[in-house]
Amino acid sequence: MAGRFQAGLAISGANTELTGVEAFPVSPDAHHEIAPIAPFDIRELITANAAERPSAVALAAGAEIVTFSELDQRANRLARYLQSLGAGPDRCVGVCMKRSPAMVIAALATLKAGGAYLPIDSSLPQARLDFLLRDAGIEVLVTDEDTSEKLPKGGWHVVDTSKHAADIVARSADAFLVPVTNENLAYLIYTSGSTGQPKGVELTYGGLGNLVAWHCRAFQVTAADRASHQASLGFDAAVWEIWPYLVAGASIHIPDENIRNDVPALQQWLISQSISITFLATPVAERMLTLEWPPHTGLRFLLTGADTLQHRPDSRLPFTLVNNYGPTECTVVATSGIVDSQNGSTALPSIGRPIDNTRVHILDEVLRPVEAGTVGELFVAGPGVARGYRNLPELTAQKFLPDPFSSTGDRMYRTGDRGRQLPNGEIEFLGRIDEQIKIRGYRVEPREIVRGLNQHPAVQTSAVKASGTAENERKLLAYVVLHPGATVTATALRDHLRTRLPDYMLPASFVRLDALPLTSNGKIDVGVLPEPNRDNTLSENPFVSPQTLVEKRLAPILATLLRVDQIGANDNFFLLGGHSLLGTQLLTKISQSFGVELTLLQLFDHPTLADMSRQIEKLILLKLQGSEEAPGANR
Repeated sequence: MAGRFQAGLAISGANTELTGVEAFPVSPDAHHEIAPIAPFDIRELITANAAERPSAVALAAGAEIVTFSELDQRANRLARYLQSLGAGPDRCVGVCMKRSPAMVIAALATLKAGGAYLPIDSSLPQARLDFLLRDAGIEVLVTDEDTSEKLPKGGWHVVDTSKHAADIVARSADAFLVPVTNENLAYLIYTSGSTGQPKGVELTYGGLGNLVAWHCRAFQVTAADRASHQASLGFDAAVWEIWPYLVAGASIHIPDENIRNDVPALQQWLISQSISITFLATPVAERMLTLEWPPHTGLRFLLTGADTLQHRPDSRLPFTLVNNYGPTECTVVATSGIVDSQNGSTALPSIGRPIDNTRVHILDEVLRPVEAGTVGELFVAGPGVARGYRNLPELTAQKFLPDPFSSTGDRMYRTGDRGRQLPNGEIEFLGRIDEQIKIRGYRVEPREIVRGLNQHPAVQTSAVKASGTAENERKLLAYVVLHPGATVTATALRDHLRTRLPDYMLPASFVRLDALPLTSNGKIDVGVLPEPNRDNTLSENPFVSPQTLVEKRLAPILATLLRVDQIGANDNFFLLGGHSLLGTQLLTKISQSFGVELTLLQLFDHPTLADMSRQIEKLILLKLQGSEEAPGANR
């Protein structure tokens, strides 16, 4: 690989502008000026590998093996067929197939035809599939026999690689490449949109080439490497699971579907297949770090990204963990860095430094650089920045801005993410600007609560969300996955957090889960986290049923206000999400139900059902005694 493209090391910019990431494992304190990566065509390099090492394995999925020669020839035939149907520069070809060698071949064929491929997950609902195909303006859709019947009908040519096999094979297998420029589209990826509709991100050949060149250099990829491809097709991580390794002449291995989400089984597969470089989405990677690993596995790098990394690796792990950050709009990866082992550190891992030829600006609200160490918004510039959003010119203008720090008219992408430059030059990721939750007038960062929870010895990983619609009715819910065999009460977790966080940031309920739900992109799917119920909620203390008549009458009043299934005698109104505004409602209901006036101060001093009931009983008794002492009482 060394002679095929030129890639440099890194330079470090000013306090708030960072450029380039060192080749691993160079010291993070070393800074070297780099020469720009020379333009190169990944398609030509894959073709060269087929000529130089025709019988070498390119793709493997179970018993199915595809050599570099077969890969190139099949892609050439399909590329010619796609071109005959209209595929070409800046024309999108849909690829809706299961993760397989055939899917990779279809994507490569699209690139050879000069087009851009749109990877589509066939498990998506019909309405979403139809939207993607129509919004992207797909004219050609490549699929297979297992998938074609699931797809919506439309005005596009459907190329079923099984049904049209004879037509495809009839085309020439000789070398075939339609010329493209760095500005032409290479692929299109749809991400969730704030309006409720997905938005298509247009990525270029130049950005893809820069990513591949950096990746091969930074991770020292050679033909001897064995990489895994397990990301969902609609997740842009699949881009760097494929192209850098085919360019380097390495082999790509595809696990069965039943292995992908079974972490212990996936670990055994990685070991048995002698995988040397793998990518795992952050929640999966964190679970993988907790497993026991043999001292020699062949795995050199475990790459992770897609969510905030909460843990550092144990120093005994036989591979290097690398944390990566990059919005889809910046061609998969914008920053990257090796994660040091724990060594007693409680600081979260950074997101490293910008990759080659990439600049990260940390700016304030009016786009001025902030001082080193000051929090600002992350803006990314360089060849990886997308052309924009498909069919959304106004949103493109809002998010893709002229780079005021460039003399060549470059653009920068406004990420909406918060971060700051650390003393060692790396970047600390501090969550999204729009991720804040407002609880009773307080601004709450869920990431801070998650960090505190994950420092508890019983907690393996966690998530936090707000429940309720109106601000004054909202309460924080925590979701925890415990280490195997660990037990803990909600009281213990809350006491642990109380030493780290203010009271308004303490969750009202703690829900125990076997695993956090993930989106197809490997991020925590906050939207499907369940509401607390009797079966999944960690107990504050052993549940004690209401005993007295007042407790039994008051319990359903509290349960209705707090929107919980049941209230125990020892349950605390405020720890279950109660607050002063709800408290005033409760006092009104107590007055209506019991005919006595409890004060807000008494409620704060006696917040459990049992204590509250005793105060009500005392007031009732005083009222009765007052009635007996009044003139004419009981006469």
